[in-house]
Amino acid sequence: MMNFKKNHIGSLLKIKVAESGIDLSRICNFIKCDESDVQKMYNAESLDTEILLKWSKLLEYDFFRIYTQHLILYAPSPRTETFDKQQKLQKSELPQFRKNIYTKEIIDFILERISTGEMTKLQVINEYKIPKTTLYKWISKY
Repeated sequence: MMNFKKNHIGSLLKIKVAESGIDLSRICNFIKCDESDVQKMYNAESLDTEILLKWSKLLEYDFFRIYTQHLILYAPSPRTETFDKQQKLQKSELPQFRKNIYTKEIIDFILERISTGEMTKLQVINEYKIPKTTLYKWISKY
């Protein structure tokens, strides 16, 4: 089970490269770097987004989703009336994304916390702002 609280992107890259079996020379050619740069990336806790985008394309894996899952779990959206009114008044040029799209990994993570006794259902509902009906649907489905 993936721990989304602390992400070391370099070690995740290294794991995915090992799984895919891509040759180091192909990596260097695609990212336009040398072998020592690749080793530095494997040791890096974070990477520039442009580099991470290249890795995502090369390895056919969305490494950005790891950070999205972190946001869903550890930065729940505010639910106050005042905030909602402010949001409606402020228009942004940036695209607006919904944070309540739960992946199978997120569902498994939350259900594991409940099954191990680490959290109660009520704590999950309060901490992660998951609707009670949604949580109970997950429990019955999974």
